[in-house]
Amino acid sequence: MIFQKPPLQRQRCRLATLALMLFVLPCGGTAVAYGNSPVFLPATLDNRARLGLTLGSDASSGMGERNTPVEFTAKLTNSGSEVVTGVLVWSIKSTAISPPPIPDQAIRIDAGKTEQFTNTITLPQAGFVEMVCRFQQSETAKPIQKTIRVGCNPTQVLTPLTSQPDFDEFWNRSIAELKTIPPAFKSIERPDLSNNRIQVFEISMRSHDQIRVRGWLEVPRNATTPLPAVIRVPGYGQNMKPTGKRDDMIVFSFNPRGHGNSQQDISGQPDNFWIRGLDAPQTYYYRGSYLDCIRAVDYIASRTDVDQAKIAVWGGSQGGGFAFATAALDSRVDHCVADIPFLCDWTNYFRLTHWPEMDTWIADQPRRSWESTLRTLSYFDTMNLADRIRCPTIMSVGLQDSVCPPTTCFNTFNRIPGEKQYRIYPNKRHGLGSEHYTWIWAHLRETFDLAD
Repeated sequence: MIFQKPPLQRQRCRLATLALMLFVLPCGGTAVAYGNSPVFLPATLDNRARLGLTLGSDASSGMGERNTPVEFTAKLTNSGSEVVTGVLVWSIKSTAISPPPIPDQAIRIDAGKTEQFTNTITLPQAGFVEMVCRFQQSETAKPIQKTIRVGCNPTQVLTPLTSQPDFDEFWNRSIAELKTIPPAFKSIERPDLSNNRIQVFEISMRSHDQIRVRGWLEVPRNATTPLPAVIRVPGYGQNMKPTGKRDDMIVFSFNPRGHGNSQQDISGQPDNFWIRGLDAPQTYYYRGSYLDCIRAVDYIASRTDVDQAKIAVWGGSQGGGFAFATAALDSRVDHCVADIPFLCDWTNYFRLTHWPEMDTWIADQPRRSWESTLRTLSYFDTMNLADRIRCPTIMSVGLQDSVCPPTTCFNTFNRIPGEKQYRIYPNKRHGLGSEHYTWIWAHLRETFDLAD
């Protein structure tokens, strides 16, 4: 299989703070929008020529109606003292539409002037479209570039499943193998991390292949009845640590193999988890780490101070994928929170992103190919696991995320049969900000019927 290779991930830029509003979508999900007026992403600046580029669209909050036109506007500002000439190049990246190429524009910008240029496309029936605008001053000068993504009808985004014939058997066998490993739970109190409200314990256990994994348990001191529990799972290479904030629920900040304090048997370096053991499903890193997350549920389920009807799993990026996978593979999970989830819809993921590390890994061995790589990845694609998720689920994405594009996230989300809702942050990239995390904690407290 041949994939288009888009440019490398752009540098994050600071986003303007706009008024926050909520609107309810037809499917019952909730999206976050930052105002209703057209939004321009901040300028990319070429300091040598004093050129600034902004790019925006007239799609309200970044989301339009299907089969309707959306106008993209690029503004080039020449704050230098000389005339600037060059070529403005427009291109579109999308798995939903394949429009004809947009002709390049030869332009001239006088000193101290701003020129505006537009292009209009028609949105698809459902999906997302990323407009790329690049200004090339000369063949030798480094271009300046901006991208902006818009979308429509996200709950109708759907791509064919890629699961192999033995998919269910593979996971049933893997979970059965995990059950043969005695968990050997151990708990060590950490007074140095505790306070007058919360006791902190370091928890260790044995997981698949006898790998030792750990996490940090926070237990409110004043609890008199079983409490809800939240299992927090990490992003790629993240070290989960105690939060020190919740005194009305039990929080287990868990580190699967190779993360945080779970590196006694599996090192976190180099941080190449997604290519470790990728030649076969049986040896792939994510087989072990998904099973580690199930073992974390085993631990929480073993505690008498946990309300077993109120167990949530929550993570972002890779952790969002872990949350999906854990909820799919373990019915004891009662609530799933997946932020900017990774590990979704691998085929479209590699059409929309480009990671040289994966190219290098495939090229390193003659027996490797995109076809064989995607076949292994299909066993760990949360899109193929999603129909197992029966608990209430909330997913939140950044519309401008180039690391985990929303197309891939919705191809998992839309296959979840249970109760679900989503949020789209129109101006956010691969990170949703502190307001979002405050909202999630409040959402969990409301879900678990915790009094204010």
